[in-house]
Amino acid sequence: MAAAGRILHVTPSGVSQQLAKLEREVGAVLLEPTGRGVRLTPAGELLARRGDQLLSHASGIEAEIVAMRSEVVGPIRFGAFVTASRLVLPGAVTFLLSRYPVHVTVTEAETEVTLESVSRGRIDIGVVDSWESAPVEIPTELESRLIHRDTADVALPADHPFARSAVVPLSALSAMPWVAWGSGTAFHAWLVRTLRRQGFEPRVDFEASDISTHLAFAAAGLAAALVPRLAVDRPPAGVALVATEPRLHRDIYAVWRADTGGPAVRAGVDAVEAAFGSGEAQDSRSE
Repeated sequence: MAAAGRILHVTPSGVSQQLAKLEREVGAVLLEPTGRGVRLTPAGELLARRGDQLLSHASGIEAEIVAMRSEVVGPIRFGAFVTASRLVLPGAVTFLLSRYPVHVTVTEAETEVTLESVSRGRIDIGVVDSWESAPVEIPTELESRLIHRDTADVALPADHPFARSAVVPLSALSAMPWVAWGSGTAFHAWLVRTLRRQGFEPRVDFEASDISTHLAFAAAGLAAALVPRLAVDRPPAGVALVATEPRLHRDIYAVWRADTGGPAVRAGVDAVEAAFGSGEAQDSRSE
């Protein structure tokens, strides 16, 4: 009880009161004493396992009631991959707060995590990406809208032989060391899979979670990097951004649960799409 209270920022007696209320509502004992502590009863274990489903159903009912009123009210919970969270969501959130009586939150996470969070009802709208060379499967229970199409270039040291080229074949860079996101991340897997398809195993000597670090290694002449145009408007000194052959494209989607697509969700999706369509989110380099 004390540990739960610390996590929830309530007193142990407050935890006990809420548990007693929950037991009255479900008509079953949820905890039983064991030694100096407590443990879940079978009914408690069932409720713990099904908690996400209960919250999702409750969220769906709430969304239906709001839809009946056709009002954009209540919380709007976004989840997005790093670049969208940094460059696009602030504009969308600012727009929503200026127009509607809503409370908006944003959680930054990889696409796979965001899709699961939307499916489980933990967030309302996900902004996710899907590379052509490593497509993501959107769960069938989710609705989606294509809101942007992005392209990745290769970042090379400014004195590299291909730095002044209009296009560089990725297969010509097989001898280069690479800088990528950390092992186990979706972006790392995408880079490795993309380069393997060009006939070579990339030598990833450097790992970093920030695009600016990738560019710094390229500027120092230490590595090449694959850089989405959405993430970089203009290269820093010492770096050349060159289009690749084959071209590397990704689709960016807004996703939400089909049973929670009320006015607030629709307004949130529209705001994100508009933010992607603004000058800040557009590619500054032509194909």
